[in-house]
Amino acid sequence: MKFLVHTYGCQMNVRDSEAVEALMIAAGHEKVESEAEAELVIVNSCTVRQKAEDKAVGKTGYLCSTGKMTGLMGCAVKRLGADVFKVLPKLDFAVGPRAFGMIPRIVASNPHHVLELGDDLVPEGLDAHEVKGFQAFVTVLVGCDNRCSYCIVPDVRGHEYSRPEDEIAAEVESLVRNGVKEVCLLGQSVLRYGARDGKKDAFPHLLERLCQIPGLERIRFTSAHPSGCTDELLRIYRTYPQVCRHLHLPVQSGSDRILKEMGRRYTREEYLKAVRKLRDFDPEFALTTDIIVGYPGETDEDFEATRSLMEEAGFDNSFVFKYSPRPGTRSAKLPDDVSKEEKERRNQVLLADQEARGLARNRKLVGTVREVMAEGPSKRNKARFSGRDGGNRIVVWEGEAVPGTIVPLRIVDAHAQILIGETI
Repeated sequence: MKFLVHTYGCQMNVRDSEAVEALMIAAGHEKVESEAEAELVIVNSCTVRQKAEDKAVGKTGYLCSTGKMTGLMGCAVKRLGADVFKVLPKLDFAVGPRAFGMIPRIVASNPHHVLELGDDLVPEGLDAHEVKGFQAFVTVLVGCDNRCSYCIVPDVRGHEYSRPEDEIAAEVESLVRNGVKEVCLLGQSVLRYGARDGKKDAFPHLLERLCQIPGLERIRFTSAHPSGCTDELLRIYRTYPQVCRHLHLPVQSGSDRILKEMGRRYTREEYLKAVRKLRDFDPEFALTTDIIVGYPGETDEDFEATRSLMEEAGFDNSFVFKYSPRPGTRSAKLPDDVSKEEKERRNQVLLADQEARGLARNRKLVGTVREVMAEGPSKRNKARFSGRDGGNRIVVWEGEAVPGTIVPLRIVDAHAQILIGETI
């Protein structure tokens, strides 16, 4: 069949969709680029926020009405369970986020209302790839055991499962043989790799193993937790230039009271200690974060504590979200008592703070030389080329380069989220 996959949500979903595409192609199906051509459309859904779920389910409902074979995969399926067919009565099949490897077999069965949730199943096809360029996502950790009060991910993606190191290394070696130069290792809390199996510092050891692969020029990973910022991780950063000096380190709040309510398992000071450790090692170390505003009971004082933590941490970029209660989570039982208007105000305040902070951080880089991996023409200006430095900062410059090559650029100007470079 001619098929198309639509993806909503995080990098984990992007990776799962790519694996499904590879599995479908291996089963003899043809990937197409438009709905008009497709005989089968699969929607990969997100349910972290209600708006994200509504978008995916709404799109699936429209596709069901077109008469095409339609499947829904991902986190919304696990949350809805059998009710997915009440919401989408014309849906042909639905699979949870740990059951995507079953899709080729399901499609072959001419499905009608087929449901596979997967639960804590070890997913099939985690190493399946359709290599499209010099970059690739590699899943190393599936699921999450952290149980933060607001988060539905443990319920929909299940308990943690750390893939065997040999399996991951073989996958990366295969990717490099096929032209990949940069990998991004994925896990809901990736620094917990091996923790469920009682393995100490398993993630730094995995990084060290991957750094031995000839031809692999850069390694990134996401997302992190301050408890994983150990001396052993710092040793890896110090020893191996392939490991990019950027960490996405979600904090969510700067208030100890709210952090405790959320079940984040660290205090404000413990988080800032991890930040100082990284910045003492390298003042240019890039840090990005996630913030939730309007969590139940968040006072003006709590909000100001978040503002001050963000300023003290000096984040290079921040992703700010307005609290949205998710069914079945602990926080959903609490009154959603911060008004929409106040959530929006706090959201805008933090975004404005970050704009100024990001600009100040980037201006300090003017005059420095950055090693930039070329990606392709800039999306906003096709006359310029674009790439990223080791801190995951976007750099644009006049000229061209072969995607995947490292280009040394002198930074001549800076914006809040973009650096302007020139060739040397």
